Amino acid sequence: MPVRVQQTDFDLGAEVAALRAGRAQVGAVACFVGTVRDLNQGTGVSEMFLEHYPGMTEKALQVIVDEALSRWSLDDVLVIHRVGALQPMDQIVLVAVTSAHRGEAFAACEFVIDWLKTQAPFWKKETTEQGARWVDARESDDAAAARWGQAPGQGVQ
Repeated sequence: MPVRVQQTDFDLGAEVAALRAGRAQVGAVACFVGTVRDLNQGTGVSEMFLEHYPGMTEKALQVIVDEALSRWSLDDVLVIHRVGALQPMDQIVLVAVTSAHRGEAFAACEFVIDWLKTQAPFWKKETTEQGARWVDARESDDAAAARWGQAPGQGVQ
């Protein structure tokens, strides 16, 4: 159940291989990789800078992973989230879930990214042609997370 916040990029294939290594019981791997877009709200984006609160962020991510493990029969969950300066097409986040069956892996993967988007303390600043701007939370992210019910550990300190 690894949770990592890091500046360096990750290798999707290597991360999934490590997650599956020696685990013959795994019948399904579901992954989500989020990337930096070059356009947001109709404006070109040349860079995204992600900040976090060290310690607090990892704890919040672990609460989300633990909740997924309590809701579904999973083998493991991996969350890697990058911070610092990122360019369009750079990878931002990886959520990988292993399970015996695909339904549980898909549901848990979607749950983890939905809650991560709304519950984990990350702040995004985009650099655009008009200058830098902080990115507000989206109502669609809140709606996606709300369908899973109340988040445990809200206000994680």
